[in-house]
Amino acid sequence: MDVFNVFTNEQIRTFSDLEYELYNYIMKNSREVTYMRIRELANETHVSTTTILRFCKKLGFDGFTEFKVQLKNYLAEEETYRLNNTYTTVSDFVERTLSANYESKIKEIAEVVAKAKIVIFIGAGTSGVIAEYGARFFSGLKKFSLHIKDPYFPIYSHYITDSVTIVLSVSGESKSTMEKLDRLKQDGSIIVSLTNHSDSSLAKMSDYNLAYYITTEYLGNVNLTTQIPVMFLIERLGKETFDYMQSSLIDRDEGK
Repeated sequence: MDVFNVFTNEQIRTFSDLEYELYNYIMKNSREVTYMRIRELANETHVSTTTILRFCKKLGFDGFTEFKVQLKNYLAEEETYRLNNTYTTVSDFVERTLSANYESKIKEIAEVVAKAKIVIFIGAGTSGVIAEYGARFFSGLKKFSLHIKDPYFPIYSHYITDSVTIVLSVSGESKSTMEKLDRLKQDGSIIVSLTNHSDSSLAKMSDYNLAYYITTEYLGNVNLTTQIPVMFLIERLGKETFDYMQSSLIDRDEGK
């Protein structure tokens, strides 16, 4: 149990004014707090020792000493944590994932995307940022696209006739995103998912899935999993879609 998991949104909302003072001081002076006596912290924050003890118990600790131990352990883990080498991660992705079968799948999806009237990119958090990039990239390739970063954004079925929805999610388990996709699928949109694993819920409910199989990384509660494979797949799929549209125009012109 690290200090950031202790300070849940539900608990923070229950803090009194004095407890907010404690919370803010601890967040700004975490290392110093691990070496303080309870009376020293009380003097620095201008609260009573009773308030500090009540604060610790509200967070699930028996007392101030136990809280300090947990805080110190968290800080030690944070100092020794090392993120994966991005070059190694991407190399593994290329070696494990990119193959003739994978390329064939991209070409198959590109044909479906090329025939759609509109492409909708959906993602949340970091995936939402990449979804915006995906829509901009596809639009630059003359394929009308839009992005949705808000999973609760209202969509009306008559606007998405003959569409493809490309959903981006590392875990593939976002409840709000799955609810949005379920609605889009019911309205007739073809679902293409880019997820880290092919056995995720989003992958299974999709018509097509491209999985990239890389090691997920978290620093505290922050997901720092590299998005380079996702960027690669978006650009690869976009260019393949453009090539298909171009060849279709040539075939059509030659048929006149």
